Amino acid sequence: MGIEGPKTYDIRTYGCQMNVHDSERLSGLLEEAGYVRAPKEADGADVVVFNTCAVRENADNKLYGNLGHLAPMKTARPGMQIAVGGCLAQKDRDTIVKRAPWVDVVFGTHNIGKLPVLLERARVQQEAQVEIAESLEAFPSTLPTRRESAYAAWVSISVGCNNTCTFCIVPALRGKEEDRRPGDILAEIEALVAEGVSEITLLGQNVNAYGSDLGDREAFSKLLRACGSIDGLERVRFTSPHPRDFTDDVIAAMAETPNVMPQLHMPLQSGSDPILKAMRRSYRQERFLGIIEKVRAAIPHAALSTDIIVGFPGETEEDFEQTMHVVREARFANAFTFQYSKRPGTPAAEMDGQIPKEVVQARYERLVALQEEISWDENKKQVGRTLDVMVAEGEGRKDGATHRLSGRAPDNRLVHFTKPDEDVRPGDVVTVEITYAAPHHLLAEGPTTAVRRTRAGDAWEKRTAAAAAKPAGVLLGLPQIGVPAPLPAADAPACGAGH
Repeated sequence: MGIEGPKTYDIRTYGCQMNVHDSERLSGLLEEAGYVRAPKEADGADVVVFNTCAVRENADNKLYGNLGHLAPMKTARPGMQIAVGGCLAQKDRDTIVKRAPWVDVVFGTHNIGKLPVLLERARVQQEAQVEIAESLEAFPSTLPTRRESAYAAWVSISVGCNNTCTFCIVPALRGKEEDRRPGDILAEIEALVAEGVSEITLLGQNVNAYGSDLGDREAFSKLLRACGSIDGLERVRFTSPHPRDFTDDVIAAMAETPNVMPQLHMPLQSGSDPILKAMRRSYRQERFLGIIEKVRAAIPHAALSTDIIVGFPGETEEDFEQTMHVVREARFANAFTFQYSKRPGTPAAEMDGQIPKEVVQARYERLVALQEEISWDENKKQVGRTLDVMVAEGEGRKDGATHRLSGRAPDNRLVHFTKPDEDVRPGDVVTVEITYAAPHHLLAEGPTTAVRRTRAGDAWEKRTAAAAAKPAGVLLGLPQIGVPAPLPAADAPACGAGH
């Protein structure tokens, strides 16, 4: 490619946590093929990969805008390559190369393992390679991975989704649900723990439907319980479940398995039964609130979060008030709220009763104000509690100025705490008392009660030292994600909003 040393790569990820996890696989594939990650301060990488999302508003315009910015750079750098993958690539296929002929590779959600081969083929043949598989070629977890965290990891248990929500295009792009065998999942988790990982997040488009492909309706609760017997695994989370499949055996497994964290993300979407029906959601308000009531009874300190869409076609003021009612009743710790906007290829985009933008905006602001009030009230209940906080990397943007560190409580609340005298590393666990609550974080301003150095902290230290010794492969991380929380803070749950 006319340069010295190994070729560099840069992956730009958009959308949901499934895309974040896929990007870790893409990084692993490229590094196995001899590429190294481009340093943050570099002018440009030899290979730039866009892992796209088809759910976010104006996703296509943003992609072509970004591709346009790279066109002159590519002209000035012979040998530079650009690849586009992910859900938008799966949907638009040949359109991408027609609109941006300087793109070298287009690949889909089912064949991410082909990226290095397609890049090489494009280089040799001097023409764009567009290869979109219609079904999964290899389960992503069989591919090499470059994880963004030394102490926390995503573990994919299924891909695809069998639901047909009218606002969501994900099933069309990710395919029908395919489940991994439980033994393969547990073997991956055990291997991760052996490397120093102490927190895992089980990942699926509809994570608690796990087992439908295996013929076992209780497979997910069994998997949670099996995680409880893995020595060294301290925290287990999962995302995103669907109320339809959220059964009593899952609640029991959460309550009775000590390392399954007291935290649940349960997408509501709407509190109105007519709107839920129009969305093709298979539960109603009473069923949703019943699940919340059971979870609170079994796990009193659980923090609950949700997704809500405001302004779905046909939504009346009464429908919206039903959503507000559920929010008041459920008392979510936080909510990812979205203003409905048309997504090409979804049934909802063609529905009558599209709501004027100004009406949607006004309702959205009312909902956000209510949820902010509830989030703050729920956080204030944490003041005075003593919590074990897993130290995170990149979660506290002001930590340097405030002389604090940051981490996640068991219920996944973000905690900023006073930096202790002794050395503390990401992955270690500190015990602190909460002294102040804001709507979106907690503060522990007093001295740290205890510091527990962990194998996860050792793993972070070892990895950081290795990165420092090899500058070309320096860890850039995904600073807005830190410990893989169920929902990456950088980009609210795009396809998670469809579950």
